[in-house]
Amino acid sequence: MAQALALAQEAALLGEVPVGALVVGADGAVLGRGFNRTIIDHDPTAHAEVVALRAAAAQLRNYRLPGLTLYVTLEPCVMCIGAMLHARLARIVYGAHDPKTGACGSVLDVGAVAQLNHHTSITGGVLAEPCGELLRDFFRQRRQKVSRESRA
Repeated sequence: MAQALALAQEAALLGEVPVGALVVGADGAVLGRGFNRTIIDHDPTAHAEVVALRAAAAQLRNYRLPGLTLYVTLEPCVMCIGAMLHARLARIVYGAHDPKTGACGSVLDVGAVAQLNHHTSITGGVLAEPCGELLRDFFRQRRQKVSRESRA
């Protein structure tokens, strides 16, 4: 998760919402890395998780990623949990809960839908405080900048 946090900080430096993700093999090898790139790539699907999944799939030359774990600093949204389930990940580990768009229990619990043909282990709250603080600081700074600009 510490590596995912470092990726999230890279996103923040680029003006992206600071979310980082990595896909890791059973041996601990990092197979895919990503951070939010929706703004710089002009791509609504370029969430950290999707970027990391694409990198891992390209490296393994397979769209299925069984036995792998994805670490992400923020609870995945519906799009991202859907992509992770389609990839057949073994495990998802996330940091901060997302009370607005979280799809792993905060708003929805997509992984708990029994009718889905694949299920994965989901663990939330890992390093939740530093993951959440990075997001809070980012949005606090963004609000302050907007406030300063509106006064000028």
